[in-house]
Amino acid sequence: MLLSLQNTMKMGFITLITFLLFIMPAHSSSKYVGNNMLTNRKIFLKQEALTSYAVIFDAGSTGTRVHVYHFDQNLNLLHIGNDIEFVNKVTPGLSAYAANPGKAAKSIIPLLEEAESVVPEDLHTKTPLKLGATAGLRLLDGDSAEKILQSVRDMFNNRSALNVQPDAVSLIDGTQEGSYMWVTVNYVLGNLGKSFAKTVGVIDLGGGSLQMTYAVSKETAKNAPQVADGEDPYIKKIVLNGKQYDLYVHSYLGFGKEATRAQVLNVTFGSANPCILPGFNGIFKYSGVEYKAFAPTYGANFDECKEIILKVLRLNDPCPSSSCSFRGIWNGGGGSGQKNLFAASAFSYLTKDVGLADPTKPNSKILPGDLETEAKRACALNLEDVKSIYPRLTVEKHPYVCLDLLYQHVLLVKGFGLDAQQEITMGTGIQYQNSVVEAAWPLGTAVEAISALPKFERLMYFI
Repeated sequence: MLLSLQNTMKMGFITLITFLLFIMPAHSSSKYVGNNMLTNRKIFLKQEALTSYAVIFDAGSTGTRVHVYHFDQNLNLLHIGNDIEFVNKVTPGLSAYAANPGKAAKSIIPLLEEAESVVPEDLHTKTPLKLGATAGLRLLDGDSAEKILQSVRDMFNNRSALNVQPDAVSLIDGTQEGSYMWVTVNYVLGNLGKSFAKTVGVIDLGGGSLQMTYAVSKETAKNAPQVADGEDPYIKKIVLNGKQYDLYVHSYLGFGKEATRAQVLNVTFGSANPCILPGFNGIFKYSGVEYKAFAPTYGANFDECKEIILKVLRLNDPCPSSSCSFRGIWNGGGGSGQKNLFAASAFSYLTKDVGLADPTKPNSKILPGDLETEAKRACALNLEDVKSIYPRLTVEKHPYVCLDLLYQHVLLVKGFGLDAQQEITMGTGIQYQNSVVEAAWPLGTAVEAISALPKFERLMYFI
């Protein structure tokens, strides 16, 4: 009888343990905690405890964009509503308010309020808020840029509950912009942590500046030329997912799309310019300076325009190293990290506008030779022709379509020495899961900001 009682108690104990194991949530190797939990179980984990947000402002030369990103505990992007990120923009850029810094800060308040509405209120104090100003502010004279940035700092501190660190508002240099852009593209493509040879190089053509960034071998990095005091080094070291990369990065200030237009017009300052389409007689404004823009009586001319662009690039400047791009700048030596290239921003806008790329797709494969062919076509047009031939091109871009196409071709083939038949991916975005992520440097900044949080144990940092 005693033995029977013991057996009964033992069976009851086993039954109790089995029941408890059944109601406990199952552990899973899924990246998303909770994916495999049964719907009828009354055990829930707060999503807020497992995810993080970042709010990044991109203060560019033509406008300011705000990006809001949502990450899971493995630093993977999560959806915000139906999209993988929240993006919005205001124009003009902060540099347009050089004479009124307070108005500059006020211009982006609507973006801040929208971003705050996206982030759950109980996560505001844990969400990093950053603003990076690029070429537009870098080109301002005197202390105008710093006054604008201080006005923005004051506005953020006074109006927002988001996490604003002392260095949250800054003028980011070209090498930072290029590095963050490289991180963005390779993060979305899933290349981070792989060999440098399996990463993708990035060319980013903005309004005021141009960046070339790609990963190089340790041997190439070790033998990189020294730069003058005060200049950014050619090599930037970065650790991602425990792997160190040596990035060749150089920012060409003054060689963005709008800045180059100004340089080309400056060559013929006050006179007719063969890069401008006939039928236009106006003023091009850039960085507070006005340039007369009109064509010769015989119209635009492909060969003459090309000569002016080559003059602006100064390809024959002394090269202090083994190989240079233009203006005596070391080109990084090429290599496997530059074998695959992603060209962003103005490259993509233009190719879509003129029909070289599918405007319904986030990116397309383009040959530099395609740009030359289209430039020859565009340079033979007059202003009236452009409206029907390039219906996607906005009116303000019509007079400069010959110049813009030819500049991109010459830049890639002559400036960077790329083969005219090398396939280059040009795009504004990259497919990520079932959405498209914008190819822009703020995501790289967001990854760094989130990686710096204690729970992520600095998954990314610069050396």
